[in-house]
Amino acid sequence: MLQRHTTAIRAALGYLTLSSGLVAVSILVAPRAFYDDFPAGRGNWVSAQPPYNEHLIRDFGAAGLGLAIVALLAAVWLDRRLVQAAAIAMFAGSLPHAIYHSTTTEALSTMDNVGTLGALYLQALLPLAVLYLATGARQQSPADERARPRWRPRAAREDRS
Repeated sequence: MLQRHTTAIRAALGYLTLSSGLVAVSILVAPRAFYDDFPAGRGNWVSAQPPYNEHLIRDFGAAGLGLAIVALLAAVWLDRRLVQAAAIAMFAGSLPHAIYHSTTTEALSTMDNVGTLGALYLQALLPLAVLYLATGARQQSPADERARPRWRPRAAREDRS
């Protein structure tokens, strides 16, 4: 169980859960509407890259829902290994998506590119922050740090013999 930085870790995993989960559910409930109208109010971030393929859109939604569930469980249970696995899976699933969209910016306006790429890179890089906070020395309690032997100069080590 994680002991430190739990609020930041939960907040990041909560954001990843909601952002992935809401998109995934909207895809699974109404794939054509997602294709035609995502994001609501802006409308053409997905349809700017034709053609429509319901099978691929539903597969993307199902994979996103699975990742969102893993992130949710990690946020609730705060098991170190599960948090690390969720962060790695979210990073691995999001980075190629962000990179792809970085290479296909001509179909969207500058403002839409800023919005979509900002959201995609946040989704890809936030898991690295979670992984950093959930790993190694960042999880040692202050008591653990006090109990750990400190480095001493060679002369001080030799005096003890």
